This record gives sequence, C-alpha cells and structure tokens, in this order.
Amino acid sequence: QAVVDFEQLSEHAAAFRGHDVGFCCLGTTRAKAGADGFVRVDRDYVAQAAELARAGGCKHFVLQSSQGANQDSRFLYLRVKGEVENLVQSVGFDRCTILRPAVLLCKRRESRPAEWMAQQFLGVVAKVFPTAYSVPVETVARAMVASVLQPGKGKVEVLENAAIHELGKT
Repeated sequence: QAVVDFEQLSEHAAAFRGHDVGFCCLGTTRAKAGADGFVRVDRDYVAQAAELARAGGCKHFVLQSSQGANQDSRFLYLRVKGEVENLVQSVGFDRCTILRPAVLLCKRRESRPAEWMAQQFLGVVAKVFPTAYSVPVETVARAMVASVLQPGKGKVEVLENAAIHELGKT
C-alpha cells in the first residue's frame, strides 16, 4: 500500500509503476468538498491517476463511475462522471472497464441523513426490483474483480447496474 498526496500526485509516479491492473473508486461529494473540490477529486485526480497508471505499465483500468454518467448532463455530478469516463478512455489502456452503479448501499462512518433514508427505502425496493435502483458496495467490488478475471468484450466495456449485479454474483 502506498499513501499518496493527490495534490502532488505526479511526485508519486513510482506508486503507479509495475501494475497490470488499476482499480479506481475515488470520489467525494459536493456537500463535503464544494463544487470545485468535487470536480478536482472526481475528475482531475482520477484522470491523473489513470495517466500515471498507464505510464507505469497498467494495461487494464477499472473505473467505478455512476449510473447516468453523461458529459452533456445539466447536473454537475453526472456531467463530471461522464467527463472522467471519456478522459480515462482516452488514456489508451489496452482494456478499460467502466462500472456505472446505481445508488450504493453501504454503511458509512459519517452522517448523511438523506442518503440513509434513501438507502432504507431502496433496500426495501431492492427486494422487489433487485437490480433497478441500487447495488450493495460488496457486489460492485466483486464485479470489479470479476471483470478482470474474465475475457473482455472489447477495448472499452461499460457495465450498467444490472450487469454489475450479474457479474457481482461470480
């Protein structure tokens, strides 16, 4: 494990060398970091990490993005997720897997009352429509690993929420 300072990421290029696969789940919230901080973390840091990974020999990059990611979205969150997907793809990995999960079901250390209420509701909805609106973080993690262990379906593969659920079972 290497600890890096994302504000000085280029100084930590050695931490990105010698890896065949890179996994990226980096992100923050606008509420926590402000709009500029959100863009810096969710787009700029991720894109720079991908560039360093590729320069260090990484062949397959696995990115956790978001359902609805679209660089043309009016919503900052979805626009930034779409922009970073495009930036990561342009880096030139031999293979790039992008996962677009819906609402992540997980336990957090920090208090997010609105998210907690949404998770409670979506947890009930998931019993009827298990792949429609949410996904447990453990399922996303299993899907990320499984995507590396299985042959790819092209240079860039985008996995939407239902596909994440399916792959996360393997």
